[in-house]
Amino acid sequence: MAMRRVRIGIDTGGTFTDVVALDETSGELVTTKTPSTPANPADGFMTGIDRILEQLGAGGDAVTAISHGTTVATNQLLEGKVGRLGFVTTEGYEAMLEIARQSVPDGYGNSYFWVKPDRIVPRHLVKGVGGRLDFTGAEVRPFDEAGAREVARWFRDQGVDTLGVCFLHAYADPAHELAMRAVLAEEHPHAVVSLSSEVLPEYREYERAMTTLVDAAVKPRLSAYVGNIRSRLGSLAVEGDPVPFYVMKSNGGVLSADEVVNQPITTVLSGPAAGALGAAMIAQVAGFDRVLTSDGGGTSTDVSVVIDGEPTLTTEGSVGAFPSKIPMIDVVTVGAGGGSIAWVSPEGTLKVGPHSAGADPGPLCYAQGGTDVTVTDAHAVLGRIPPHLLGGEIPLDVDAARAGVEALAKELGLTSEACAVGVLEISAWNQANALRQVTVKRGLDVRDFTLTTFGGSGSLLLCRLMDVLGIRTVLVPPNPGNVSAFGLLTVDVRNDYVRTHVAFADTLDADAVSGLYDDLAAQAHAALSREGFADDQHRLVRTADLRYFGQAFEVRVPVPDGPLDADAIASVAAAFHAEHRALYGYDFAGDGSQPVEWVNLRVTGIGPIKRPEIRRHTDPPETDAHDADPPDKPDGGLASSPAFGRVGGRPVCFDATDGYVDTAVLWRPDLAPGATVDGPAIIEEFGSTVPLHPGFTARVDEHLNLIVTRQA
Repeated sequence: MAMRRVRIGIDTGGTFTDVVALDETSGELVTTKTPSTPANPADGFMTGIDRILEQLGAGGDAVTAISHGTTVATNQLLEGKVGRLGFVTTEGYEAMLEIARQSVPDGYGNSYFWVKPDRIVPRHLVKGVGGRLDFTGAEVRPFDEAGAREVARWFRDQGVDTLGVCFLHAYADPAHELAMRAVLAEEHPHAVVSLSSEVLPEYREYERAMTTLVDAAVKPRLSAYVGNIRSRLGSLAVEGDPVPFYVMKSNGGVLSADEVVNQPITTVLSGPAAGALGAAMIAQVAGFDRVLTSDGGGTSTDVSVVIDGEPTLTTEGSVGAFPSKIPMIDVVTVGAGGGSIAWVSPEGTLKVGPHSAGADPGPLCYAQGGTDVTVTDAHAVLGRIPPHLLGGEIPLDVDAARAGVEALAKELGLTSEACAVGVLEISAWNQANALRQVTVKRGLDVRDFTLTTFGGSGSLLLCRLMDVLGIRTVLVPPNPGNVSAFGLLTVDVRNDYVRTHVAFADTLDADAVSGLYDDLAAQAHAALSREGFADDQHRLVRTADLRYFGQAFEVRVPVPDGPLDADAIASVAAAFHAEHRALYGYDFAGDGSQPVEWVNLRVTGIGPIKRPEIRRHTDPPETDAHDADPPDKPDGGLASSPAFGRVGGRPVCFDATDGYVDTAVLWRPDLAPGATVDGPAIIEEFGSTVPLHPGFTARVDEHLNLIVTRQA
């Protein structure tokens, strides 16, 4: 028997750690799930690795690579735990963070009430250093080395060991920032330092400074986490060679652990990006080219847009209160997960989230010390999820959940059913609003898209989302709780490079721009070579950010390969006009009074990784270790068949007015391609449940996806 070659994707979420393994020889996919360990996420990571290898009957020497999606940086920023940061900037610009931007959340009507939040670095930990460059990179005043040494010693004496450096116009020439780092290396050698010219060599000093400071803030914790895992993966080393270990980036690519610790800011949406990519591939293979993805976990729900198999990217994102200009998949996150807590406001109204019970202590029904009613408790009380999770590994205390819901209902003056349904209704509307943010607010009609739901809790409210948003079709992949981990097996090594070059399109110096693109391409080639890709495997993608003169923000468009001549420049301008019209409903093509301006040049370097094949199925699906024995299948009960795998039934409440109705419970792995199920029904599998409301139909397609539509 040939030795197995196993590639593993492992996604650590707030509640569960999901694992998918691909046998590169046979194409077999195996999945598992294990509780996360928030106190030390590396423990849950290693438990997942051990469990998946045990299922495969393979040893550590079979592992060829591990790709990992982590929320370490994300959670640190969402919780606001940035630590004690110092900021070094150009002398005279120490108030940059306080001034920030003039925009006010929720519009200027909110100006009277809005209070500017605390800055990421308090004013007394900001220091200026003399020296100045202009926007071309030419030196106006020389770097003040003596002043720089004084600043470095001051931070050392204050015990501030994490520093961000952002000098004016360092994107045009990094010389002054490099000189500052050299001074810090001598005067404050233990400091962790991030330079804006390396993190984001792009103009707009406030966003560049904030992105640099966020990079510095997450660097110590992420470096320690990645280092811990790397050392623990030593047991899997083959003949002393460590297993290749990749970390998911926000831009939809992966990067080796050795490289990612030098650019930790790129991991801030690591987990959500993997889920969007996995769902994108599954939906495209199933024949859907305009897709909304909804990844529901224990703490939050992440939504994004996929068009023609590619998730949309943005450089205008943020994580928590912190803006970030790095390229990232355009994901909107809302605090509406299975662990989201239901509570009563001072005005006496029911609220849900954003606070979460997480994995520890978890919902009331986990019986681990939780004291608050959560979305999961509401599902358990209404019978929409089984009295156990993960195929019976986690039994649920439904009585404890019911007692909590009844107490909350009494406080609100509702029946327990109305209270539980209300909790789920609010959670559904929270998710619907997030889906509107990635569609309606970007000029897209949500009704034109197919919704793909995944994650442990992502499919529980899909019928209500169809009603609220007017969506006609929902796709639920097989093993939906593991789509993010599966996504980690579908992504390439990917690096982004940017250089600001502001010039009018009609007077653009094509040779100068070509030279800058060549410089960026050289950086991309060097990085891919370090990752072990041969020259003929390198793939480069050129883009540019353009705008009409006088606009404050840009639109990104592709730049063709090859020489940048007049025809190529004209094609870029035409693409900009078309994209501007698609986004905003108008353009100024042919209007000479509205000149087009180039702003940023970008190159993305891609090293391709072999993707798993999503197989077609014509026969009943084979059961795996999780599917062989439905945990609630009654002895001597209804016989399950390949086409209609009924394993029993239970009372379920879909509407508080109608109360509980007897509902068929189906074991999803028994449903063959072509099988249809009419609601009301509950479709269960290891790690996920689909409550099918009355009036809805689910069909199993040839890839074992559930396709949910309204009954005719």
